[in-house]
Amino acid sequence: MDNPIGFDGFIQVAVIVEDIETAAREWAELFGAPVPEIRVSEPRDDPGLTYRGQPARYGLKLAVINAGPFVVELHEPDGNPSTFREFLDKHGQGVHHLGFEVGSRRDAIVGELEGKGYKARTVGYYPGSSWTIIDSEDKLGVNLNIKPKR
Repeated sequence: MDNPIGFDGFIQVAVIVEDIETAAREWAELFGAPVPEIRVSEPRDDPGLTYRGQPARYGLKLAVINAGPFVVELHEPDGNPSTFREFLDKHGQGVHHLGFEVGSRRDAIVGELEGKGYKARTVGYYPGSSWTIIDSEDKLGVNLNIKPKR
């Protein structure tokens, strides 16, 4: 690739779970860390959120465990169509994506990946940054989350 992602930007492992309360306790015990707060986002209309190129409206329970230079994110999706629900329905629990912070190279990397046949599965925006889930599980065994910054 002309714009390799690089390991220095590795920031995240995201795991899809069916029961976030149980998973959060188990992960915290495994790491000897406090049980993380579970944030709940209800489905809402958000013009900056897409799933497979269409506007998306879904909810999610999320817990974040700091693990040194990266985080382990636990995601429990609701029943609405989303990349997270798609993964859970297709695979059950497991690693949904690896996240990489790539700075200003975000558009170049996403464009190059799309040129190689990888499609953007989900794009979302939040204050100060964004995230793009690249549909790479069929070729790489896991999806990629390409972020300009945390």
